[in-house]
Amino acid sequence: MEKIKTLADLKRIKENVQAKIELRERSERPGELVQVKVAMATCGIAAGSKETMNYFIDHLDKNGIRAVVTQTGCMGYCYAEPTVEISKPGKEPIVFGGVTPARAEEIIQRYLKNDELVEGIIPVNYRSV
Repeated sequence: MEKIKTLADLKRIKENVQAKIELRERSERPGELVQVKVAMATCGIAAGSKETMNYFIDHLDKNGIRAVVTQTGCMGYCYAEPTVEISKPGKEPIVFGGVTPARAEEIIQRYLKNDELVEGIIPVNYRSV
């Protein structure tokens, strides 16, 4: 167990525990939240999906979007990695390809905040939208 030597140490531990509790509470009601699934198979990791996932984790809350960010295995779109599936409550999931951190910001601002479709939707899913 980590020793607490200062007030700053105590605050840091408190923030970490609160973040874990919030994540657990969110995961118990996933249908009420935006779900972001980042493909983290070998091809996705090689294409930069770790950075993409970290970007979503860091920026969704900052933009006031209540979401659960998880990782998944191969989605079968290796040519379009990094791939991200986004499910909004009450809507069909959409898979986006080539999602760099810059593209993740565009998805957050345009699709998640304003319901605008953006470039990069994998065509099979686009037809169902």
